[in-house]
Order: sequence, then structure tokens, then C-alpha cells
Amino acid sequence: MPSPISFETPIYVLAPLAGYTDLPFRSVVKKFGADLTVSEMVSSNALTHGSKKSIKMLEKNLNEDPYSVQIAGAEVGVVKDAVEYLNTQDGIDIIDLNAGCPVPKVVSHGSGSSLLKDLGLFKDIIQTIKETSNKSMTSVKVRIGFEEKRPAEIAIAAQEAGADFIAVHGRTRAGKFKATVDYDAIKEAKEAVSIPVIANGDITDFDKAKWVLEYTKADGIMIGRGAIGNPWIFYQLKHDTKEVSREIRHDIVLEHYDKMIEFYAERGVAMFRKHLHTYSKGYDGAAIFRQAVNVENDVFKMRNLLDTFF
Repeated sequence: MPSPISFETPIYVLAPLAGYTDLPFRSVVKKFGADLTVSEMVSSNALTHGSKKSIKMLEKNLNEDPYSVQIAGAEVGVVKDAVEYLNTQDGIDIIDLNAGCPVPKVVSHGSGSSLLKDLGLFKDIIQTIKETSNKSMTSVKVRIGFEEKRPAEIAIAAQEAGADFIAVHGRTRAGKFKATVDYDAIKEAKEAVSIPVIANGDITDFDKAKWVLEYTKADGIMIGRGAIGNPWIFYQLKHDTKEVSREIRHDIVLEHYDKMIEFYAERGVAMFRKHLHTYSKGYDGAAIFRQAVNVENDVFKMRNLLDTFF
């Protein structure tokens, strides 16, 4: 099966972020420069039980090619069943295992970064995905450890289990989202394996992205929170420019809004407010604008507000 991704040049990936990287947001960053988009994390357990919400999260935009679906799970049998369900779904190129989420409700079930405490189970689950999946690739998103840093050991385990590539977030689970990202640990993971390694963690702007690539020698970078309110970072990287015109920003905001309405209908108006609070930072009159959008519920009036302001 041909690979849907070439790592000949560094790739730019949108990280999965619960509540943010839904289909509308992914389709926008894809259009403006991301090489790969990943679904929000989906519970293997929920998939096997036919959760409508989880199945809805699998939907992709037509422009999301290649497309990766990220699953979480801690039991080999349940993960196998989830992958067998995904095998019936067209348009998915990669199944990604979440072995990095630090959120207590995920970790308490043995999923996410909790898998890093038991590399035997970690390998069994990756191998199960690899052997069961009919998709082109299997990938894993990891942290550099649960409490102690062991980036090389984790990367080697993923490679031995059959992962085609990995994304490494440069914090331990204990570091949550606050600890300083250890780019040396990402570099160590990269040097330990022959499969591609994507660097992740605190990549917030064009200069930082360039530096991380150069320093870690990674095969790509994955941007999550750094893209919220700043999706044009993918445009900057794709076009190798720090400059983003106001016209481009205007087009991106409007495109995002239109996709929200297309996907969520009228509910998308209220859901888009959180994005507008970040999009409007630094603009003159932002406070007044935020007050206006906070009370606007009409699809067309909201769009006119955005069109005028941005």
C-alpha cells in the first residue's frame, strides 16, 4: 500500500485538541498549509459501543487528504474491535494511538500517557492496531515518559511494535502542559530510531517552529495550542514567510466561520465565539467587537460583523 505521506521534506501537522480541532478547524488549516490533520481523540470503547458523538467525530472534510484518526484505549481486545470498526470507514489513511494525553479521566482508565508506564502493553496495542488495520499507516503520539524521562526507550518500543512514525511531545505526563518542553529529549528519540519522528510541544510561532526543526532534526512538527487563534502559522510555514497579510487573516477567519455553520448549523454561531476571542487579539476595537459577538446569534449578522471587523 503506497504511503500517504512523504517525509522527504519536513511535514506540518495539526495536533488533535479536544474541543478545538473539529472538522471545520481542520479543514481551514489544511486549506492554508497543514500537510496532515488528525481527528480529535476518540475513545476505542465509545467506538465499539456505537457512540453517535464519537462516530460524528470521525467525519472529515473532502480536502483532508491524508487524514488520521486518533484513538485512545488500554485494552487490546477493545482496541482491536475499534480498529475493525474503523476498517469499515472510507477516507482514513492513518490510525494514530494516543499515548500522550495527561488528563486524569483518560489516565485513570489506563489510556493516554498511562500506557507509558507499561511498555509491554504499549507495544501490544500498537502491534494490534498494525495487524488489524486496513489503513496505510499506524502512528503513535507519545510523551517522553510518565514521571521519568525515557524518550529513546519509548521511541524504540513504538518502532519495534510496528509504528510507521511517531509524534513526540517533549514533556512527561507529570509535566502536564506547564513544564518546560525538553527538546533534547525529542532529539534523543529521533536519534534512537529509523522511523520518522515529529516534534511537538510549545511551538507557538514561525521562528520557534523553524528552530525546533533545526535543533531536533525531526521529520516534521506538530502544532496544537499554538494554532488556536493563529491557524495562519501553517500558511507561514508552507510559504516560508513570517508575513501574513490582513487579507489572508480575513479569509481564514471567514472560511472557518463558514465551515462551522456548514457543520453545526445555527449552533455554530455560539460555538465560534471562543475562536473569535483569540482571533481578535491585537486588533483595534477588539473589546467592543467581543461584546458584540457575545450577544449575536443570527448566522448572517454574525458573518457581517466578522467581515467588517477583520
